[in-house]
Amino acid sequence: VQLVESGGGSVQAGGSLTLSCSTSGFTYSSYCMGWFRQGPGKEREGVATIDSDGTTAYAESVKGRFTIFQDDAKNTLYLQLNSLKPEDTAMYYCAADSGRCTRYGGRISRNRADFAYWGQGTQVTVSS
Repeated sequence: VQLVESGGGSVQAGGSLTLSCSTSGFTYSSYCMGWFRQGPGKEREGVATIDSDGTTAYAESVKGRFTIFQDDAKNTLYLQLNSLKPEDTAMYYCAADSGRCTRYGGRISRNRADFAYWGQGTQVTVSS
C-alpha cells in the first residue's frame, strides 16, 4: 500500500487549497480513507474520513469549510480546504485501512488507531 500526498503550501487566512492523495497497491474502492493533521506540539487528529459507500465524517473544527471526496477511477483521495485559518496550519496526512470504516455509535471513525496505512504528509501553512 502506497499513499502519496500533494497540494500543500502556504496561503493567507481565508484562502483555499486542494490536497490530493495518490494511492497504489490495493483495491481503492474497498478501503476506508481519511485525512489527518498534526500541528506543532499537537496530537495527530482526524480531520475527515470517508467510507467506501461515500459516508463521511468531519471534525467539528472543519465542518462547512473542508470537503473530503474521491475519484475511484483515479484511485485518488482529495481534501478541499476553504476559508483557511491560521489554526489549520499543520502537516496533513492521508490514511487508509482495509475494508469498511470502523464505526462508533453509527459514525465512521476518525481515530488514528483505526488506520493502518499512512502517507508521508504535506505541509499546510496559513498566515494571518
